[in-house]
Amino acid sequence: MALTQEAKTQIIKQYAIHQGDTGSVEVQVAVLTADINELNDHLKANKHDYSSQRGLMKKIGHRRNLLRYLRENDITRYRTLISKLGLRR
Repeated sequence: MALTQEAKTQIIKQYAIHQGDTGSVEVQVAVLTADINELNDHLKANKHDYSSQRGLMKKIGHRRNLLRYLRENDITRYRTLISKLGLRR
């Protein structure tokens, strides 16, 4: 259900701004998006898993806050990130 270490490392390499970057907003949003997509697939099969549903809502809220921060501080980085991730904003 959780992301494997290899998948997470691949996402970090793809969205990192510089070498060793694991904490930038782009990396955090990309990892959260991958987690959200996996949880969505899990919840389609397990409709009554309410604890996972709560975790999904918390991750969505965290991603929303990070995207709001990025939009307010650097609109060009925000626009490139949402186009890369395919988010509907």
